[in-house]
Amino acid sequence: MPSFDIVSEIESVDVRHAVENANRELATRFDFRGIKASFEFKDDQVKLAAEADFQLKQMRDILRSALTKRGVDVNSMESQKEDASGKNWYQTIIFKQGIDKDMAKKIVKLVKDNKVKVQASIQGDKVRITGKKRDDLQASIALIKQSELGQPFQYENFRD
Repeated sequence: MPSFDIVSEIESVDVRHAVENANRELATRFDFRGIKASFEFKDDQVKLAAEADFQLKQMRDILRSALTKRGVDVNSMESQKEDASGKNWYQTIIFKQGIDKDMAKKIVKLVKDNKVKVQASIQGDKVRITGKKRDDLQASIALIKQSELGQPFQYENFRD
């Protein structure tokens, strides 16, 4: 029986390169001249540091554009609360890896509710879709792509 897996992963190398590009752009931007602002990538997290909270918003936009240029889906970004310490502001951005149980249940429910003749099963941090026909599998991929679940998905391990 044909099957495939739905996963949600990002390439940390691409994120690292995007952070390096964003740091270079910070050094050349006129509005950040003479201001201590930086991006730091560590353990699939990016830490933003700036002197004001509005600068953090600008830095998030810079990071989004750098990620888009590197081909990383910005829906995987999850911004944490901004913290102020002394005269500096900090914010951590976490990148979602894997499919958590709630999202996996949403995917399984979505596939079952739309009466596509496939079976969906949760296997750890991925969801396996099996069906009798390749067309049914492709219909389920199209269904998941158009449903806008707020997280990027990749479709791999396709077997006939």
